[in-house]
Amino acid sequence: MDLKELYANINNLVGKEVELNGWIRNHRRQKEFGFIDFSDGTCFKHIQIVYDNTLVNFDIINKILVGSTLNVTGIIVKSTGNQEYEIKATKITVLGNCPDDYPIQPKRHTREFLREVAYLRPRTNLFQAIFRVRSVAAFAIHEYFQNQGYVYFHAPLLTASDCEGAGEMFQVTTLPIEKLNGKVDYSKDFFGRETNLTVSGQLEAETFATAYKKTYTFGPTFRAENSNTKTHAAEFWMIEPEICFCDLEGDMDIMESMLKYIVTYVLEKCPDEINFFDQFVEKGLKEKLTKLINSKFVRIDHEEAIKILKEADIKWDFTPEYGQDIAKEHEKYITEYFDGPVFIKNWPKDIKAFYMKLNNDGKTVAAVDLEVPGAGELMGGSQREEDYNKLLTRIKELNLNPEDFSWYLNLRKYGTCIHSGFGMGFERLLIYLTGVDNIRDVIPYPRTPGNCDF
Repeated sequence: MDLKELYANINNLVGKEVELNGWIRNHRRQKEFGFIDFSDGTCFKHIQIVYDNTLVNFDIINKILVGSTLNVTGIIVKSTGNQEYEIKATKITVLGNCPDDYPIQPKRHTREFLREVAYLRPRTNLFQAIFRVRSVAAFAIHEYFQNQGYVYFHAPLLTASDCEGAGEMFQVTTLPIEKLNGKVDYSKDFFGRETNLTVSGQLEAETFATAYKKTYTFGPTFRAENSNTKTHAAEFWMIEPEICFCDLEGDMDIMESMLKYIVTYVLEKCPDEINFFDQFVEKGLKEKLTKLINSKFVRIDHEEAIKILKEADIKWDFTPEYGQDIAKEHEKYITEYFDGPVFIKNWPKDIKAFYMKLNNDGKTVAAVDLEVPGAGELMGGSQREEDYNKLLTRIKELNLNPEDFSWYLNLRKYGTCIHSGFGMGFERLLIYLTGVDNIRDVIPYPRTPGNCDF
C-alpha cells in the first residue's frame, strides 16, 4: 500500500495492519520509543510511525538517520498528538541506510542551497509540492487539447530557422571550437549548414495545422540570452497551439479557455499543495487562482492601454509611449485598473515578429499578450499572416533571408487560410500557479548562464 491509497481509505483502515515503503523525513528518538515522520512521495501528506522497545530490532531502528529507506508494517490508530492518525509499528526493516552527512536535514534550507543539490531537493516539502503541480499541470494541458481534438505535434529541437529573429540561439556543431572563431565552412559540419537549438516550435507546428486544422506543441525550447533574472532560463518548456480558420478573437477565446481549464484542474487535483503554497509561499494564492477562473478577461487595444497608462497619476520608472513595448510596472497597473486578466491586442508592427498579420492601418499587427494579476504577461499570440506577398515583404523588411523561410512561405502558396496561435512558457505558468517567483525553482534542473550541472 502507499500513502495516497491509505489516506483515501483511512476511515476504513483504522485498527487494521498495513505495509508501507518510504523514507524518513524526521526522527525523534527516546530511550524506549521513537517517532518517525514518514513519506513515500505518492501524496503530499506524511504519517507518523510510532515504535517502542518491543520491536525485535529496536536498537537498530532507534539509531537510523533521516533520509533512510524503510519498510514498515503496523496498525493504523487514532492519534493523541497533532496529527489525526498514526501507525503503531509492529515491524520495521531498513532497506537503505543514510549517513549523517545527508544534506536534506529536518530544518529550513534556502532555495539557493537546494539548487546546489538539485538532485535531492524533490525530497523537501516545497519542491515535492512544486514538481507534483508541474506534473499535474502538464497532464491538464494535454487533456485540454486532446479533449478539443488537437493533434499533439513534436517540434524539432534542431533547426535552421530563427522563429523570433532575435539571433539569441545556441549553435549546434561538430566542428572544433577554435574553428568557430573565424569564418566557418559549414559544408564540413554535420548538417552542412548553420544549425541551432530551437527557440520555438511554432513555425513547424503551422505545417501540421494546415493538415489537421488544430495542433499543439509542448516541449523544450532554448534561448541563449545572457540573463540572470528570475524569469529567464536557457532551457524552458513551451506550449504552442496553432489553429486554422481562427482569427485573433478566436485565438483569445482559446487562450482564456485553456488557462481556466488548467487552473481549475490544478486546484481540484492538488489541494494540499495549493494550501501549502498559500500558507508558506504566497499569501492569497488560492484566492487569486479562484478569482481568475471566475473572471471575464478584458480585451483592449495596445493604443488604449498606453492611453490609460499616460493618464494615470503615477511617476513611472519607464514612461509609456505609443509604438513601444510596455514594462512590468505597466502590466501590473493595467491588471489592477481592470481588476483582472487583460488581453492587450493590436500591437505596433515594429516591435513584433515577422509572421504576425498586418492590420488594415498598416501600422499594427493582430498580436495579443495576456496580462494576469500578480504575474504580468503570461501568454502571447497572434493571427498569422496568411498572404504570401505580404509575408515575403515583411521578411525582406527585417533583412531576413527569404530562402531560409521558403517552406514557410509555401504554406501561403499551397492552400492558404486564416490561422492563429499562441505560446505560453510552462515555467511562467508554474510561477503563477505556485507563487514561487524564480524559474530556477520550478524546473527540475535549471540551465542558466554558467550553470549546467547534473
